[in-house]
Amino acid sequence: MSILAALQVATRGARQSGASVPATLYARRAYSSSTLGVEVFNPSGQKRVVVTKMLPGTRWLDILTKKLGARVEVLTDERFAPTIVPNSAIVDLIGEKCDGVLGQLTEDWSAETFNALKSAGGVVYSNYAVGYNNVNVDDATAVNIAVGNTPGVLTETTAEITAALTLAAARRVVEADEFMRAGKYLGWLPDLFVGKLLQRGTLGLIGAGRIGSAYAKMMVEGHYMDLVYFDKFQNTKLEDYMKGYSDFLQSQGEKGITCTRVDTVEEVLSVSDVVSLHPLLDKTTHHLINEERLGLMKEDAILVNAARGPVVDEVALVAHLQANPNFRCGLDVFEDEPLMKPGLAECKNATIVPHIASASLWTRGGMATLAAQNISSFLQGHPGYDSPDMTPFVDGDFDSMPEACPSIVNMDQITR
Repeated sequence: MSILAALQVATRGARQSGASVPATLYARRAYSSSTLGVEVFNPSGQKRVVVTKMLPGTRWLDILTKKLGARVEVLTDERFAPTIVPNSAIVDLIGEKCDGVLGQLTEDWSAETFNALKSAGGVVYSNYAVGYNNVNVDDATAVNIAVGNTPGVLTETTAEITAALTLAAARRVVEADEFMRAGKYLGWLPDLFVGKLLQRGTLGLIGAGRIGSAYAKMMVEGHYMDLVYFDKFQNTKLEDYMKGYSDFLQSQGEKGITCTRVDTVEEVLSVSDVVSLHPLLDKTTHHLINEERLGLMKEDAILVNAARGPVVDEVALVAHLQANPNFRCGLDVFEDEPLMKPGLAECKNATIVPHIASASLWTRGGMATLAAQNISSFLQGHPGYDSPDMTPFVDGDFDSMPEACPSIVNMDQITR
């Protein structure tokens, strides 16, 4: 059995509830640090930083080797190339002396790994992601380890993939592509892959933060859609933007659009032609979309999720897709990732992609830059950054990069 297959079997049961996988499930085999395949950069560096996957671009590596002057060891072991790095391998990669780790959102960062990093003299971990639900921040804080993430560079990229999934689902692009490649197209037909027109429909948002707002602008401006959103906090900036856009349309002789904040998730689901999910994942949003709420949606509605997999009860979604062939979904994330619930792969009315929302070269390189800068600046004693604008790190001149940590989520709780 392959490493990936073994990991999937081990984690399948533990992830049924959407909870984090216990660290013990990863520790199936001990790996000696002397036998792990790594690539070493700046071998004479005084500090040691380990990276659990090779990252896009070179700016991140220059930050660690040139600005920090660290020895950088990147795990390149072929055994872990296509899959999640198990905790046992991470612990051995950390070894006896390690100042910081740059890791992945697929890894389980909790007591086991943070204790190993602490024992090796480490003080900082940075997640190669804006989300950090794979990280137990309390466990890190308990041993005085800073936790970094990479906000501010995923907004438009994630909004774009959400829009792409929406359009692909609405117009049945994947089904039609497969049909064409299989040589089944014999000529134009009136009912061949008839889909859903989005123009002047209603767009529903659950979560109206930066990504949700960027996506809403793309869809509303592109398709003249009315917007309905649910969020704990009123987004007056988004509402003002939509009011201005509506006024512009009317000034051009077009019908305006509306933007309405509602009090419940149910109100969004019941009126929307498209519902896009953008909430944080926590106990209150786990299985936010379940059997009952799916039943409130229009028969030909489209559900899109590029946030976090466990926000959707995937078993309930599969059943709903099977029972309602005109209902469609677009998914970038999955409840038991990298697994899919049984039956999802066979649902032709589901458009599914492998967690590629941030997969533009600029964004993935920018994420690497921010994660590396978190580690470099923290180890040099620099303060936190006081602006949401990450362009000085990502696009600015290398030598003029701010001497600050872009985002340390527990900075106020760490003793330096």
